[in-house]
Amino acid sequence: MKHAQIHAKLLVVAAIWGLGWPAGRVVAADVTPIVAAWIRYVIVAGLFMFYLQRTEGWSYPSPTQWKNIAFIAFFSTFLYQSMFMYGMKYTAAGDASLVITFNPLFTAVLAVIFLGERLTRNLVIGLAMALIGMLVIFTASPNTDIPELDRWFGNAFIAGAAFAWAVSSILMKKLMSDTPEDAQQPLTPILVTIWASLVGLLFLTPWAGIEVAREGMPSPSFNAWIGIIFLAVFSTVLAYVWFADGILVIGAGKASFYVYLVPPFGILGGWLLLGEQLGATLILAFTLIVAGVVIAQKQEVENKQAS
Repeated sequence: MKHAQIHAKLLVVAAIWGLGWPAGRVVAADVTPIVAAWIRYVIVAGLFMFYLQRTEGWSYPSPTQWKNIAFIAFFSTFLYQSMFMYGMKYTAAGDASLVITFNPLFTAVLAVIFLGERLTRNLVIGLAMALIGMLVIFTASPNTDIPELDRWFGNAFIAGAAFAWAVSSILMKKLMSDTPEDAQQPLTPILVTIWASLVGLLFLTPWAGIEVAREGMPSPSFNAWIGIIFLAVFSTVLAYVWFADGILVIGAGKASFYVYLVPPFGILGGWLLLGEQLGATLILAFTLIVAGVVIAQKQEVENKQAS
């Protein structure tokens, strides 16, 4: 029964993350990118602190862990969120939800470079397939109502966001596997996420101030506020907590399969909510990228067998 509830939660998480792309598109059309990210993370920080007090307790990182969290925060919150919002300003929600799927491949490549994992034929084949899928999105998107240069620009920002998240994943993996001498205990993934969100908010604050000074005080519309609240409450706090629960109960491998459902929800959300276009090229790109990711993820199995 517990497993059934977890699978139901993970399906909802996939839907939430998928709908986060059209929500981001709505927000980006009305609020400047860094300010939008800052408002989102003010809400996230408050909710995470409430969650921490009610569940995990106030477990503070050691000085060394704080340093590592600062690096994670820079990539996972500041860079990722900034590039996400800039990307959604220019490209379609459906296109972006496919481009971000490249994240596991970036992570696998970085693991070869920085963690000493083996470069396998599966990784090379998977990377090649996903790159072809990415090329399809950039060159043959059905969302031709958006100027092609804008789509390229936005998709490039989303690819940068995927890379930033991959870097943070590598840093988090190292933090989880190595407990510093000055730390009393290792940090759980949800604790790292919470503290990185708070530190990331500090990184966003001065840049949001600069944006306000240049663009003026934001005045989000009702729809933009709905989008920001959805991204903060559901797409960040609730989804992260439920996904962490899923990893604990059924394991990271099984939980990660639900991530493959995010692009279909993103594409359908963009179509239903924003009037974006559907087309065979999106299906082709989705098939190539997901197949590439699945093939490349066999890399982890081969590395574990070799170690």
